[in-house]
Amino acid sequence: MNPPYGRTIKQWMKKAYESSLNGATVVCLVPSRTDTAWWHDYAVKGQIEFIRGRLKFGGNKNSAPFPSAVVIFKP
Repeated sequence: MNPPYGRTIKQWMKKAYESSLNGATVVCLVPSRTDTAWWHDYAVKGQIEFIRGRLKFGGNKNSAPFPSAVVIFKP
């Protein structure tokens, strides 16, 4: 899952976490926003892998202006 990186990310992470409680494995590519409520409410409940460096999306010359992480929710 690659949720929108705006204000709705909390709802996306909640859905991902709840889906894991119902038997799904959900892999989330998210900004590493360790200072936010959604991170502490949901991301910390999964397995977190921090991505070294900054991601580049598509053919863009510049990288993302924030660090990223992969959060894995398992059943």
